[in-house]
Amino acid sequence: MKRFVSFVFLLFALAVIAIAGVSYWMFSAVNKPHGHTRTADYIKIEKGTSPREIIAKLTIEGIIVNPSATNLYLRVFGDAGKLQAGEYQFESPISPLQVLKELEKGESQTTKLVIPEGFTRFDIAKRIVEKFPQNPPVDDKAIAALMDDVSPIRDIAPTAKNLEGFMYPSTYSFAKDAKPPEIIKAMVEQFRKFWKPEWSAQARALGRTPLEIVTIASLIETETSVEAERPIVAGIINNRLAKNIPLGIDQTNVYIAKMMGRWDGTINRSDLDVDSPYNTRIKNGIPPGPISSVTESSIRAALNPQANDYIFYVRNVDANDGSHWFYSSAAEFEKGKAKYQQWLEKERQEKRENSNQ
Repeated sequence: MKRFVSFVFLLFALAVIAIAGVSYWMFSAVNKPHGHTRTADYIKIEKGTSPREIIAKLTIEGIIVNPSATNLYLRVFGDAGKLQAGEYQFESPISPLQVLKELEKGESQTTKLVIPEGFTRFDIAKRIVEKFPQNPPVDDKAIAALMDDVSPIRDIAPTAKNLEGFMYPSTYSFAKDAKPPEIIKAMVEQFRKFWKPEWSAQARALGRTPLEIVTIASLIETETSVEAERPIVAGIINNRLAKNIPLGIDQTNVYIAKMMGRWDGTINRSDLDVDSPYNTRIKNGIPPGPISSVTESSIRAALNPQANDYIFYVRNVDANDGSHWFYSSAAEFEKGKAKYQQWLEKERQEKRENSNQ
């Protein structure tokens, strides 16, 4: 009898362990985000499609990578009857659990608008045209012109000429028939949610206006994506301004080309030599306004620059992770610059060879 009880207990223990293991595997799988390349696409779920067929379809489309765990979770903990037909756009990365929640909410009447960090108002206008076609058609120039209305930010930046820098980069969800003015309004409102009233006072304490802080933040935003480096870059901008040295930020030349409607993906000599107050290669000081959308991280860096003695920086090609080398002397900078140019030429050569294959 004792042996029988021991055997039953052993079976029970093994069952508990097995259930615990399966549960751990299932919950880990459904909560793990997965990156995909379909963020701009609509995936249609037809009416009458069974939950298992929905998960199979999303697996084929690359949205879900573990259909077994997803099916098990839905059967044990979910409510398959809540999954709705419709046309869906899924953000990336996204977990299976988030996918199920999206399917329960239904996405047939909305369109996602992704505005990356560092997008200019011209980039935003083009993205709106792509995602929200109007009838009659409206081109990106007409939408960009709407961004000249600065009334929504007059209390923050009364001298701003347009909304550049004041439309927050994020992922938005709008009705499919949304109009450009309401889209622009939502992006400005999102910026205002992040902008803290005390930042205006902090800007004044630095001898800056909020517009100048957002302008400096936009320079930082386009110069480095490494958050830890942003206060360092802010310090370098201050150092160059104090020494009356042009900032030499090439993204300002890209911005000029976009303003002139001639940006082709390459900085040309004419872009570097153009006589514009935005040209930080030949003009001292900061540009008259922002050159891109900005994040809270860059604003904080502009308000809290790191004190340092650096004047120059160049991409760290050894790490090749978007980080930079920083220099106090021109001689050391030239060495780093030469190394970067060698790396850049090698990259270009490999690109040419690949394109010819």
